[in-house]
Amino acid sequence: MNGPIPQTDPGASYRAYRDEIDAAVKAVLESGWYILGKQVTAFESEFASYHGVQWGVGVASGTEALELAFMGCGVGPGDIVVTVSHTAVATVAAIELAGAVPVLVDVDERYYTMDPERCEATVKDLMESGAPLKAIVPVHLYGQPADMTVITDIAHRYGLAVVEDCAQAHGASIGGRKVGSFGDAAAFSFYPTKNLGAFGDGGMVITADAATAGRIRELREYGWRERYVSAGKGMNSRLDELQAAILRVKLAHLDEDNGRRRAIAQQYNELFAKSGIATPSEREEAFHVYHQYVMRNGNRDELIDYLRNQSIGMAVHYPVPIHRQPAYRDVSIGAGGLALTERLCREILSLPMYPQLTEEGVNRVVDAVYGYTRQKNG
Repeated sequence: MNGPIPQTDPGASYRAYRDEIDAAVKAVLESGWYILGKQVTAFESEFASYHGVQWGVGVASGTEALELAFMGCGVGPGDIVVTVSHTAVATVAAIELAGAVPVLVDVDERYYTMDPERCEATVKDLMESGAPLKAIVPVHLYGQPADMTVITDIAHRYGLAVVEDCAQAHGASIGGRKVGSFGDAAAFSFYPTKNLGAFGDGGMVITADAATAGRIRELREYGWRERYVSAGKGMNSRLDELQAAILRVKLAHLDEDNGRRRAIAQQYNELFAKSGIATPSEREEAFHVYHQYVMRNGNRDELIDYLRNQSIGMAVHYPVPIHRQPAYRDVSIGAGGLALTERLCREILSLPMYPQLTEEGVNRVVDAVYGYTRQKNG
């Protein structure tokens, strides 16, 4: 047996672009300027332009990007925000960090993103009750775009802000239009395992609105309009020059890396065609960037044990839905409940997925899954 295959490998992205990254880091170290300098300014502009909007604001993490996006869009204490329970905990944590109140709705069966019908039913119920509903947060989960055409229509009809959670969807698009450009603001994470990952924490808010960008820019640094003078109450959430320089290098390779992710997903799909494994679906007109390749199996835990014995890395994103976690058991649940979310959390499994995964590695993963199915079926 060859060596283990990890589920993800952020170090591989460094090795792939080592010379460029080393040169970028060396230039920053020699510059003597390490916070909010030329690298951050350039990366903000390049990243926003890549997504077809004018403004980007670099911050310290994806969670704080969401929090600041809410604040920049006028979401504050007591306001209600509709989002999903099937997501990373950061989505809901950021809502509460902004002082707002989350209401969780279910996802759809095929794509695992916000179910627009459940969203609208929940919005209608909240509006009719007089609740202070302020925003909708669709999550582009696993690299799959949410149904932004319908969700933005709901938001416009009810006068709500839309903040896109793009933490797992760098480069994803719908009809050629990048996610992050549909809402009032969008938040990205640059955690090392993301499609565009730093070598530490980092985040970005992008928006097409200059006033929103200006508010967020002030809020990320103590509310300063002039240095050391707080016009309002802000926080300390700044992207550093080293991470920005690294991300600028990797942004130039993002489309290539996403293309490799899609090629791996296509290989998995083709090789699993006769396995009975439930493979991911792609939304019509959507460009899925496969931050994760998520399959489903009713005997998921047995499969995990089998793959572990074959030295195949895997993960569950996410094993416990937000509303079942101890910190959030009192969270409000929207119309129709969360039955599909709960079922997904019992069945989903993320297989190895990163651009540097080799053809041999893909075949080993597939062979291991088929080995399990043969064992299971006798």
